[in-house]
Amino acid sequence: MTTALVISPDNVRDEDVVGLLAAHLTLMRSLSPPESTHALDLEGLRAKNITFWRAEQDGDLVGCAALKELDSVTGEIKSMHTAAAHRGKGIAAALLEHLLETAQARGYRELYLETGSQPGFQPARALYARYGFTECRPFADYREDPNSCFMTLRL
Repeated sequence: MTTALVISPDNVRDEDVVGLLAAHLTLMRSLSPPESTHALDLEGLRAKNITFWRAEQDGDLVGCAALKELDSVTGEIKSMHTAAAHRGKGIAAALLEHLLETAQARGYRELYLETGSQPGFQPARALYARYGFTECRPFADYREDPNSCFMTLRL
């Protein structure tokens, strides 16, 4: 019997989280050229303007996500990742819903994200589109990049 997904804040220091994030970076680097890989490293995810969550099910770390505060009314989704063995089970959708609820509770008016434009990122783009995200121009410090897809959602 599978238990409910538990999403909780994390300090990005535990060995299991470090391992999951290493897998995330490896995957991002395998799909995008180095100059187009915008995933944050461990120190980047520990910044004061970032909140990081872990998702667990049946005692296993199955995913993670982060929310970066760009300013008092704007956020950016970072490091959305589901462990390979747990993809297709709704974990990414649950994490995204958690981020959306958090952003609304914080009073954000808009959320942004950057993901890849390559075929390997199609499931992520489709997930975001199902939740109302639409493509947009680069935001914050990002620049036009044929390997990037920028998306936004007004809350």
